[in-house]
Amino acid sequence: MHDRPIFISRRNLLALGAASLLASCATSGQPPMTATPVKSDEPLPAVTPVTPAMYAAMPDETFPIPAVNIKQVDPKYWRQVVDYPTEEKPGTLIVDTPNKFLYHVLPGGKATRYGIGVGRDGFSWSGRATVAYKRAWPKWTPPDEMVARQPALQPYSIANGGMPPGLKNPLGARALYIHQGGKDTLYRLHGTPEAFSIGKAVSSGCIRLLNQDVIDLFNNVRDGSSIVVIPDPSKRSQLGV
Repeated sequence: MHDRPIFISRRNLLALGAASLLASCATSGQPPMTATPVKSDEPLPAVTPVTPAMYAAMPDETFPIPAVNIKQVDPKYWRQVVDYPTEEKPGTLIVDTPNKFLYHVLPGGKATRYGIGVGRDGFSWSGRATVAYKRAWPKWTPPDEMVARQPALQPYSIANGGMPPGLKNPLGARALYIHQGGKDTLYRLHGTPEAFSIGKAVSSGCIRLLNQDVIDLFNNVRDGSSIVVIPDPSKRSQLGV
């Protein structure tokens, strides 16, 4: 008996092919791939901020100055040129004590802005005066009244010639001396290596800037320049008001 030929329609052939394809996908013999979850509690790698060139080390100074630890300084207190419309003439210094900024007025409604730290003595005077003179790597001579309050400063008294210049000197790399009516106000703009103190009210001293910033200020301010110091109203009791 002869077998009859089997005829498969085109529609049936396509159906059989599709079923075979589905079977091969479902029975590949390999376990299904699973995604590896990312642990959300893993700390991100620490990013070391890049020190701007203006705050790099200054090895050629009389006393080599290290780079600023900029992690300790809010970027808003970094030196920068800002819009600053004012009626004060270019060259004037404006100390904004409440907001911890110092402005060096430039032409065209601009100013170089520096972050500052304000010490107890920085609240003791406000008004208008002049930059009588400037000194690079100055001596520090605490007033007799300060020595009386802090006897440990006796070796640096006026009688003993003050503290020699250096990185540990409280006046830092540069100092600007402020006079009013021909008399010393005992108010100073000076440098500091203590980056953490910028933008804050610190325990002692007048107006402090980063050493790199006070050098920039020193290089751009002339003797006899006007200075305006805005008082901090929150320190009225310290001003005797």
